[in-house]
Amino acid sequence: MSNPADASATVHVDSVRLDAVQVDALQVDAWTVGERRWDLYFAVVLLATVGIAQVAGPTGGPGRLAAAGALLAMVPWYLLVGRPALYGDRQLLWRGTIYVIGLVPLLVVAQVFAGSNTFILLALCPQCFMILPFRGALAAVVALSLTQPLVALAQGAPAAEVESLAGIAAAGIAFSVAFGTWIIRIISQSAERAELIAQLERTRAELALANRQAGVLAERERLASEIHDTIAQGFTSIVMLAQAAESMIESDPAQARQQLELVGRTARENLAEARALVAGLAPTALTSGTLGDALARLTERAGQELGIAAEFAVTGEPRPLGTGAEVVLVRVCQEALSNVRKHAQARSVRVRLGFACSGVRLEVADDGVGFEVGRDDTGCFGLRGMRARVDDIGGKLDVTSALGKGTTVSAEVA
Repeated sequence: MSNPADASATVHVDSVRLDAVQVDALQVDAWTVGERRWDLYFAVVLLATVGIAQVAGPTGGPGRLAAAGALLAMVPWYLLVGRPALYGDRQLLWRGTIYVIGLVPLLVVAQVFAGSNTFILLALCPQCFMILPFRGALAAVVALSLTQPLVALAQGAPAAEVESLAGIAAAGIAFSVAFGTWIIRIISQSAERAELIAQLERTRAELALANRQAGVLAERERLASEIHDTIAQGFTSIVMLAQAAESMIESDPAQARQQLELVGRTARENLAEARALVAGLAPTALTSGTLGDALARLTERAGQELGIAAEFAVTGEPRPLGTGAEVVLVRVCQEALSNVRKHAQARSVRVRLGFACSGVRLEVADDGVGFEVGRDDTGCFGLRGMRARVDDIGGKLDVTSALGKGTTVSAEVA
């Protein structure tokens, strides 16, 4: 059977991965919006250039149609070659190079038949900086910009017109360089930010996974402590009571029956504890009375199971505590009495619950064999569990003992 905690961790990791995918989707959507804006800009400039060429072109109808055809032929070339170069892998420089080379003859045809009315360079020059490194883009912009004065020169245009077109081309190149530099900087910053966001998302996912794993480990520790303090102790009591009843069944049937009654009661309480543990409820000892009532029942049962004197007393003015504090005190009492049952060989045990203005103190003392606290308690899971529980609610746990002088466990909570 799979561990529910592990399954929960898997679900959490999947949710973290889903969050990362959603963030990536948002980034893709933002980039897609930018692509559509560039596409729209290219379409607007292209259509405007075609319109101007048809209205103000220097040649007749066939020439204007040829210019429009050359300009419109840039559309499939852009969709098939240019757009993948613009928005694909920028490392594949051959795409951009082929795209720019293919634009030159189309642009020359448009220049031949439309003259200086071809404003398509306003859209083509920025694309050069988006698909090529700076030097390559600069060379492409110069080549595209010089087509206009070179075509005019080849057509025998007056020197003044060629010079004017050359000046316009130089100004266009200067503007394109400035604009292209800005584009490259924006692209570079966007790439850096995208990488930073990706790193942050990976870090967040790793931290979330680490926190979840820590939570799973803490929950396992809690469950282990709960099982040790309740179900395991109950089974220990059942085994001891059953062994005692077996030894008395012939010599003292009445006492054996009393032991078996205790076995049944302990088993029922253990079953209730198990159900409460599964349901995440408070200890069953607290569901039917106050904290003092719960501790009194635990003390009485310990005395009956061990056949020793067991005394419980309450001092001060009882008052309700938070559920967390009451659960901790019940668990501390259970564990301390379990240690008396398993290790102390005591003749009596005393449980005191004291209420004071500064807090509440629980004390469990026995007159058993005792132990050396500094040497023997570090490896004891029960004592470590008690300390961890009390520490979790800001309390204090003290264990005092000596060989042959009994043991006293005291817990103070606010």
